[in-house]
Amino acid sequence: MLPYSTLERKPRDVAKGKLDGRSSEIQRLIGRSMRAAIDLHKIGDRTVWIDCDVLQADGGTRTAAITGAFVALSLAMKKLMDDKKLVENPILNPVAAVSIGIVNDQPLLDLCYTEDVAASVDMNLVMNGAGEFIEVQGSGEEATFSDSELGSLLALGKAGIKELLSAQKRALQA
Repeated sequence: MLPYSTLERKPRDVAKGKLDGRSSEIQRLIGRSMRAAIDLHKIGDRTVWIDCDVLQADGGTRTAAITGAFVALSLAMKKLMDDKKLVENPILNPVAAVSIGIVNDQPLLDLCYTEDVAASVDMNLVMNGAGEFIEVQGSGEEATFSDSELGSLLALGKAGIKELLSAQKRALQA
């Protein structure tokens, strides 16, 4: 993962021979998200490596990586099934993620870098196609947020995830 939602990309940690704390946390988030999408018993004694490079991003790199990683995971499982290495599809539910936040008292979906740094509330939301939460990461950035603001953010995030799930489905059918 090329972390940091800035205009200038950061070299991969692997080039330095070590992960920094942020990269490690992003890897764990992507891993948790993908494990929620798949029946691990059905894939047997396999390790699936998904390499996420968000090469051009303006905020929301980890959520873009999760949404793309699910497509890659689905394609990998299809190949294993086509090659008769799996007898049934292990995918439980599709998974997608969005960034949401409050900027200038307005809830926003898919924050760009300038919105992200100006946000009073910043969240990442990961959900599956059944409408279940996988992860909610949110914090007030030198601010607090109310129950109703949280509800507005979740509603906005759910709508965005629904759109992403549709886009994933179209991509996988193509």
